[in-house]
Amino acid sequence: MQIITTREFRANQKKYFDLAETETVFVARKNARPIIISVADENDFLSKAELKAIQQGLEDIRNGRTVKVKDINNIWDSIL
Repeated sequence: MQIITTREFRANQKKYFDLAETETVFVARKNARPIIISVADENDFLSKAELKAIQQGLEDIRNGRTVKVKDINNIWDSIL
């Protein structure tokens, strides 16, 4: 793990992007939370199908297409 300043990061971006391949890099910022630089892999992103399902679910909620669970011990009785 490396902790660096924003000035150091700006001056040596390539170095820290390369370093992020093997370890986590924290960029400390004045009066703000630090930024974490790490490499993302394919598991860090949602597929188009997953995004579409989430969007459909949000639309269902906005349009009132929801089901109230009456008994937490028998969830399926409320859903089916």
